[in-house]
Amino acid sequence: MKKMAYQNVKGTQDYLPQDEAIRNQVKRTLEDVFLLYGCQSIETPILNYTELLASKYGGGAEILKEMYTLTDQGKRELALRYDLTIPFAKVVAMNPGIRKPFKRYEIGKVFRDGPIKAGRFREFTQCDVDVVGVESQAAEAELMMMAIEAFQKLGLDVRIQYNNRKLLAGMLEVLGVPKSEIADVTLTLDKLKKISIEGVSQELERKQVAVETINAIRSWLNKGETIDLNFFKGLAIDNILLQEGVKELSELKGLLKYLQLEYACIFNPFLARGLEIYTGTVYEIFLADSELKSSIGSGGRYDNAIGGLAGTNDKVSTVGISFGLDVILTAIKGRNQTKNVSNLDYYIIPIGMEKEALGVAKEYRQKGYKVEVELSGKKISKALDRANKEGIQAVIIIGENEVNANIIKIKDLKTGEEASLPFMF
Repeated sequence: MKKMAYQNVKGTQDYLPQDEAIRNQVKRTLEDVFLLYGCQSIETPILNYTELLASKYGGGAEILKEMYTLTDQGKRELALRYDLTIPFAKVVAMNPGIRKPFKRYEIGKVFRDGPIKAGRFREFTQCDVDVVGVESQAAEAELMMMAIEAFQKLGLDVRIQYNNRKLLAGMLEVLGVPKSEIADVTLTLDKLKKISIEGVSQELERKQVAVETINAIRSWLNKGETIDLNFFKGLAIDNILLQEGVKELSELKGLLKYLQLEYACIFNPFLARGLEIYTGTVYEIFLADSELKSSIGSGGRYDNAIGGLAGTNDKVSTVGISFGLDVILTAIKGRNQTKNVSNLDYYIIPIGMEKEALGVAKEYRQKGYKVEVELSGKKISKALDRANKEGIQAVIIIGENEVNANIIKIKDLKTGEEASLPFMF
C-alpha cells in the first residue's frame, strides 16, 4: 500500500501536548485578566458573508488581499474571518439594545492568506478585548494598563508604542498630501520599520505622490521618534485633525502618567497601523528587548464601524486591543521559560493490578482530581521515567501487596517522599 504523504497546509500547524499546555495557560491567564477588568465573553462565527468582511468599515484593501473566500452550495459568497473586530462590530450593530458601556472579550481562530514568519501563521488565534460606549481616552488607557498587567503575569516585559490617526492624517495634510490620498500614504508609512525611510520614499514615488510632498515627508521622518507633542501643537493652528489628535494624545498621556505607565507606553508619531478601520488612537505591543521583531499585540479606536454596519452612519465610540496567542507562544518559548509540567494530579502505576487501579482512579476523579492510569503494561522503572520526563508530580503505585493490605502508596517525585494511605479495594 502506498504511503500517503500528508502534511499541514502551509501556514498552519499542529500543537502537540507540550505547546498546547502552554497555549492553554496563556489563554487562562489572559482570560483571568480580562475578567478582572469586567469584560464579558462572546463568541462569533468563523464563517461570514464576504460582503460584511469586505465592507468599507472593515480592514481595507490590504487585508482583503489576504482574505480566504468560498462559495457554499447555495451559491452564497462567504469568507473566513480575518480578525475578531468586524464580527464583533456586527454583533453590536445587530443588537442595539446591548447595555453600554459594553466590554467584551473573545478568543478564537482567524485566517489570513499572508506572509509567514516567526509567530505569524495563516491560521492563528487572537485574544481580543473591545469597549463600546466610552468616548474619552480612559478606555484606551485602561486597555493599555490591562495589556501590561497581562504580559507581566505571562513573564514578558513589553513596550506599547502609540499614536493617533487624526494626528497622523493632519500631519500628512500639512505636508501636502491630498485628503483623497491620505489612506494610501498611511499604508506606506505603516511599512516604515520594515523598508526604512528610503523604501517609503520609493514606494511613494511609485504611487505618484508629488516630489515636494515626498521630500517634506522624508524631512519629517528624519527628525526621528524623539518628536514630542509640542512639535505638533505649533502646526495644529490651521488644521482641525491635528488639533483633535493633539487633544486626544494629551489626554491619553496625562492618564498614562497618572497610572505610572509612562515607562512602558511610548509615543511614536510615525506609528500608522495600516488597517483603514482606525479613527483615533492606535497602538502596537512589542517585547522590550526586541528579541522578537513582530508585534505581540495591537489595536486602536474605530468609531465608524458599528454605525456604518448598522446603516445609520452614527459615530459609536469603540476601541479594542488584540493579543496574538501564537506569537506570544513563540516569545515564551524563546525565553526558555517552558518546562514539562503535567496537569495531572496523580499518575497511577499498577503492578499487575489494572482493575484495582481503575477503581482507585474512578474514586479520585469523583473527588475532582485529574488522574491517568498507566494501561500499557510498562515496568515500574519505565513508568516512573515517563512521569519524571513529563513533569508529573505524584504517582500512585498499586501492586498485590498494596491491594492485600488495603492501602495505596503515593510517591512525590519532586521531594521523593512516600506515603501510604488506606483504600478499601
